[in-house]
Amino acid sequence: MCRGACCTSIAGAETMRRNRAPDARGRGIEFIPDALVVHLDDGRSLTVPLEWFPLLRDTPPDTRNRWELVGRGLGIHWPDLDEDLSVAGLLGLPD
Repeated sequence: MCRGACCTSIAGAETMRRNRAPDARGRGIEFIPDALVVHLDDGRSLTVPLEWFPLLRDTPPDTRNRWELVGRGLGIHWPDLDEDLSVAGLLGLPD
């Protein structure tokens, strides 16, 4: 077991990596019954209940489907609703 500066540097780098927001970016979304599905550019998909977002849940589908990616996929914006969601926030991480 290393007890020198190398371990401190490695531990510090690991702590910094854990404490920063991921570089997860959205590439598209879809709505399924009762849920929002965010497709990430790394191939993962994140499904979250619409109950978490009453404005989106209660909006007619044609308005809800008018969205755009912002910040190169770091967030999703609904211009007609002035509603924004961050991908990091959906993942439960700091923005």
